[in-house]
Amino acid sequence: MAPPFPTDRPALVRRLRTAGCVYAEDEADLLLAAADTPAALADLTARRVAGEPLEYLLGWAEFCGLRIAVDEGVFVPRARTALLVEAAAEVTGPAPAVVDLCCGSGATTVALAHRLAPRWLAAADIDPTAVACARRNVVGLNAEVYEGDLFDPLPRRWRGRLDLVVANAPYVPTDAVALMPPEARLHEAPVALDGGPDGLSVLRRVGSDAADWLAPGGHLVVEVGTTQVDALCESFQKAGLIPTVHQDETRDATALTARRP
Repeated sequence: MAPPFPTDRPALVRRLRTAGCVYAEDEADLLLAAADTPAALADLTARRVAGEPLEYLLGWAEFCGLRIAVDEGVFVPRARTALLVEAAAEVTGPAPAVVDLCCGSGATTVALAHRLAPRWLAAADIDPTAVACARRNVVGLNAEVYEGDLFDPLPRRWRGRLDLVVANAPYVPTDAVALMPPEARLHEAPVALDGGPDGLSVLRRVGSDAADWLAPGGHLVVEVGTTQVDALCESFQKAGLIPTVHQDETRDATALTARRP
């Protein structure tokens, strides 16, 4: 449908491309669709050219074919995380009890709710802004979202009974955060990016605690950097888990599934 006011799409595309937007044509169409007046389009374009994430301007991100609401400051779902969702769905049996840690917007929670038929589905994040965003996204999905550090806020009755734990925890080494694209390091919450000195501080804790929360035969599934695989596998093995590596070069994605014997 044509926009309700005159626009110069080619000029908008050129402006976005000059600003470094790789998918300038697609972004131009999304901005045109989001703006209902010339003034609104001018404002959105100026903010995008200044480096504000497109998803914050639109108020949503596409993930696994779903539209996920994304508030300012909340970690924007990445396409590569679809590998985590796919790996989790492959290893999980029917009617699982599922927890999504470091849930951010709740994108993975929503995607798993559509792929699985969980008997219990929960998410948790330490960032209250992310928790509020995730709660909006899971409305109608019979899922609970808790605020707190990893497993801490979860009901104790689920300790040792979870079939699936997923975590897109921060795994960027502290010194490398400054090297991330400005869209991430200047706009997303640092707690969603910084994984400690080697990037694995949070993921090691996830693995150690998951060994107590998973039911026998249950799986932990996480996203990690390719160069971190060996170190994280070793950590999971020390926690009593059996890791398997999953890679997708097309999406530049690496995930680990780790089974509790």
